[in-house]
Amino acid sequence: MMVKAEDKCEVWAVDEEKVLKAKKGLPPDEAFTVLSETFGALADSNRAKILHSLLNQELCVCDIACVVGISESAISQHLRILRTLRLVKQRKQGRMMYYSLNDNHIRQLLEICLEHTKHP
Repeated sequence: MMVKAEDKCEVWAVDEEKVLKAKKGLPPDEAFTVLSETFGALADSNRAKILHSLLNQELCVCDIACVVGISESAISQHLRILRTLRLVKQRKQGRMMYYSLNDNHIRQLLEICLEHTKHP
C-alpha cells in the first residue's frame, strides 16, 4: 500500500503524552486478535448473510441454506467458524439443528455495520 503525502505529517513530532494515553487505553493483544478474527468472519459475504438471516429468528441448517443459496455442507462449514468465534449458538431439537445469534452484541455489530454501508 502506497502512503500518500497527504496521509503523513510534514514534520516528525511525537506528542509523548498522547501516545502514552493511547497506549494505556489499548486492550490486550488477544482482544485485537479476536476482533480481527470476528471481522475476518464477517468479511465473507455468505457468513454475513447467515448472521443477517438470524437477526430476528432461529433457523435450521436447511432453512439457512435456502436463504443464502448455497449447499447445506457449505453452510455447515460457515456455521462451524461462526460457532468457534461465538457469533452463533446451536440448539438440537430431535433430528434438527437450529441456530441463532449468540447474543445481542452480535446483533448490534451487524446492524451498525449495515447502517454504515448506507452512508455515502
